[in-house]
Amino acid sequence: MATKAKKPEGLREMKTEELEQQLAILTEERFRLKFRRATEALSNPLELRRIRREIARINTILVERKRA
Repeated sequence: MATKAKKPEGLREMKTEELEQQLAILTEERFRLKFRRATEALSNPLELRRIRREIARINTILVERKRA
């Protein structure tokens, strides 16, 4: 579950399909963490921030590709 955040350069090297798959995985992971946060204390609450920022990075790259 705790995957390491990738830098934007590493994300830009990925194919669009891979980015969309990664986005789906992270969105699901964020949902599960938010649900767990509501019911119990998280062991690492900063994980939500990391996931949210990674989702934003992927969305930014996908938008850049659509505009290009």
